[in-house]
Amino acid sequence: MDLRNRLVTEVGKVVVGAEPATDLLLIALLTGGNVLLEGVPGTAKTLLVRTLGRCLGLPFRRVQFTPDMMPSDLTGTMILRDGELQFRPGPIFTNLLLADEINRTPPKTQAALLEAMEESSVTVEGVTHELSWPFLVAATQNPIEYEGTYPLPEAQLDRFLFKVDVGYPAEEAERRMLWLHHQGLDPTDLDSAGVETVLTVDELADAAAAAKSVDLAPEVAEYILQIVRATRVAPSIQVGASPRAAAVFLKAAKASAMLSDRGYVTPDDVAALARPLLRHRLLLRPESEIEGYTADDVVGSVLSAVPVPR
Repeated sequence: MDLRNRLVTEVGKVVVGAEPATDLLLIALLTGGNVLLEGVPGTAKTLLVRTLGRCLGLPFRRVQFTPDMMPSDLTGTMILRDGELQFRPGPIFTNLLLADEINRTPPKTQAALLEAMEESSVTVEGVTHELSWPFLVAATQNPIEYEGTYPLPEAQLDRFLFKVDVGYPAEEAERRMLWLHHQGLDPTDLDSAGVETVLTVDELADAAAAAKSVDLAPEVAEYILQIVRATRVAPSIQVGASPRAAAVFLKAAKASAMLSDRGYVTPDDVAALARPLLRHRLLLRPESEIEGYTADDVVGSVLSAVPVPR
């Protein structure tokens, strides 16, 4: 739809070849989800989220997660002012929160994100503070640096709608990126790059409402259910996808159909989202990992095995 095309075009002014990741971030925004971006350094993960915020005209905050970070550094704290205890909001009070290198902070601080990701609220000293809509946590992590990192627990991973593998760009996309830099592109200065706000919060709200009204045939809903259930009995899997996965799968498929200008979900919508939606929710058996099997391999096998509805 026009909303999606405007966003992809504007993001493409500075982040080349990011259409798939942009689509998934937009689906997450429309459905109240969160996104985990995993990739080696230098693949424009931070730039993508920052550019998205500019295109949507939404407040954006970046938090660098470190081993000594405390939960209050993220959520906020109570301070004494004019003889009274007052709440000073932390950086989580924004619309787009970039949690950079989330696996470099201890589990206690990682857990401080759980309530915000699940309920769009933060509780400090027994008082609950609501976060504004839309709210999206886009967390990044490096897949190859293990020293000094804290793997995200399954409960936290399950709160991410998608895990996006941000790989190296295709050759032509990287060639175009180099040419943009030759022409003077400064990724730290989005103004000079000509990035503008192309969507409003009202348009996002209308799109979110439209996604909810997309039709879902019982056969396609059954297709989602059988894919999720098949991950639990796959021989290489120790823990399969949760019932939460099935629920958010349905929401994401409806949003994807809406962005494709359709009022109904197709099996292709479901299959296209299966890997980014399920890969981080599956825990492989150790022997399968030793053999080089991946979660994407499991999802591929499941998609081949589950009958596609006509």
